[in-house]
Order: sequence, then C-alpha cells, then structure tokens
Amino acid sequence: MTGDVATQGLRVYIVGGAVRDALLGLTPGDHDWVVVGATPEDMARRGFIPVGGDFPVFLHPVTKEEYALARTERKSGRGYKGFTFYTGADVTLEEDLRRRDLTVNAIAQTRDGELVDPLGGAGDVKARVFRHVGEAFEEDPVRILRLARFAARFPDFGVAPETLALCRRMVEAGEADALVPERVWKEVSRGLMAAAPSRMLDVLRQSGALDRVMPELQESGETGGDVDRAAARKLSLPGRYALLCRLSPGRDALGRRLRVPTECNDYARLLPEVLSGLEAAQAASADAAETQLALLERVDALRKPERFFDLLETAAVLRPVDIGGWRARAQAVREVDAGAIARACAGDPARIKQSVRQARLQRLRDA
Repeated sequence: MTGDVATQGLRVYIVGGAVRDALLGLTPGDHDWVVVGATPEDMARRGFIPVGGDFPVFLHPVTKEEYALARTERKSGRGYKGFTFYTGADVTLEEDLRRRDLTVNAIAQTRDGELVDPLGGAGDVKARVFRHVGEAFEEDPVRILRLARFAARFPDFGVAPETLALCRRMVEAGEADALVPERVWKEVSRGLMAAAPSRMLDVLRQSGALDRVMPELQESGETGGDVDRAAARKLSLPGRYALLCRLSPGRDALGRRLRVPTECNDYARLLPEVLSGLEAAQAASADAAETQLALLERVDALRKPERFFDLLETAAVLRPVDIGGWRARAQAVREVDAGAIARACAGDPARIKQSVRQARLQRLRDA
C-alpha cells in the first residue's frame, strides 16, 4: 500500500481472517481493513465509496477492498440484530478488536507487517484453539454458528472449554431461538462445504444449538461422517445436504425451516429414491431393465441427466455404484427416437406411451 494516495496519512490495519490465514501459512483471501481515527467525511473526501448499512464501511476507490471505521458495539435488543454501533474518531484499535468474536480473528497487522495482538490471538493460532474474545461474545448468537463453521473449516483446531460453556449458556438463555432461517442456512451451508462438516455438527450438538436450529435433523452423528466423505470427494452442496438429512423423516420440514435452495431440497428428496432404485436394480434376479428404467423415470434422469449423475456420485459415498454403467444406460434410453415412434402410432396416444417405453426397455437390454 506504499504510495497509496487514498490511504496516505490514515491509520489503517489489516484485520481478521487475512491475518489469521497468513499465520497459518494459507493464502489469504480478500483483505479487510480497519481505519482508526477517521470520520465518514474523511473517507468520502479521499474517494472511498460508502457501502455500509448499520455502520460505515467503504470500498477503496482503486482496489475495491473493504475499509471499515473502527467501532464499538453495545447490545440494545434481543437476537443478532439488536446492537447499537459507535464509530467515533476516538475509538481505538484495541476497542475495535475487543468486539470481535474469536481471538484468532482479533489480530491486526500494520501495512509494514507488524502484528497488533492485544488479545493473544497469535498464541491461540499456534495452539490451534478457538477462544472467545470476551463476555460480549454471548450478545450475538450468530457467533455460535460461526464458531461451528470455523471448526469445520479448521479441523485441527479445538474449542476452548470456557468458550463451549459460554455457548451452552447462550442456548439455555434462548439466544439461539432468535436466529433467522436465512442466517442459519448461510453459516450451515458454508460449514457443509468445509473440510470436515461433522465438526460443525459436533460443536452445535455440544452447545445444545443443534436441536434449536435444526430440530428435524436426525442421526447427525452418522450422516456427519457421510458428509465428511463427500467433502473429501469434493461433492456439490446439494449432494452434501442430501447426505446430511438422508436419515431424517422430517427432511421436508427441515428444508422449509432453513429455507434451503430448491436444488438442495430436490437432492434431499431424490437421494433415497436413488438408493432404493440402485438396490432394486442390483437385486433383480432376471431382467433388470424394468427396475433400471423405473429408476431413470422416477428421478427424471432423461430430462435432467447431470443431476442424476451427481446423485449417483452422492450415493457412491454410501455404497459402490457403477456410475459408468448408469451413464451408458441413460444414454441408451435417451437415444430412443420418441418422435418417430409417435408418428408411427399417430392417433393412438396410449399406444405411443407403451411403444416408447418398450423401445427404451429394449435399448437397456441391448446396452
């Protein structure tokens, strides 16, 4: 940032995840900056673009990285939105760091690379432990979800006993009940896409939050391991979500509660159909074409083949699946010229449907 006209003379620091990840030897993502001793008017005069809602956040006029004014926050209501923010020019860097969630996320770095670490975050990075910054942690229930998601992202980190105890007190006090579905799904979906999703479920379970935010979820101890294996295979989010709730009879209600995307709901609904269809096809003693075609029809594999193959990859986490064989079968069935058959059976719709199906069955037998 040397020679950067926009920030020249400002006291700016890199904060949060970029500093943590650099200490872990990881390539940092976007840099978030905090500005100490400035006002919104100061930032506007320098060409920064305001984008903040509840508190002043600005985009750098050239790099477009985020710069937030140092702030403090005070609990003023229930839930995670009940906060009053103060961003006066007298807010210090340490005050800003103290309102953050975990010590490993409360480390700042000067433009020259010097760490500012009043809360011992660098030591907790080295010790691989997540520890809350202070009692203010309990004012925001989203922090329970974030802690769980970080545990999934960094599986070699443990959670400090006092932090887990604080999370339990928050849940018992009803703070987790104030979480809205969109925010729960945002954090849960990110945790599902992390390296070890089962760690997220473990933290939520140990804190008591799992039954509050996903009461319909059952057998998460078993399905969490399934999702870990899916993560190792780089499966899609819909596939991971389907594995997560595959043993939950209330998966439809869970989807409604979390307001999950339609594709995730579809995978959750179809995965049991795929698993039962694969079992039936394997168990067919003679002509397996009927059971094979039944599965292809039931999951709409002819119109949405890529979704079907993705579901097969998901099923393969649980049992051996001949994915290449099923690709060949789907292709063979798709090659049946339904239009030509319809023209040959003109005037007899019932015969068209029967003839198309018979042609598809024959293709499967020949495949």
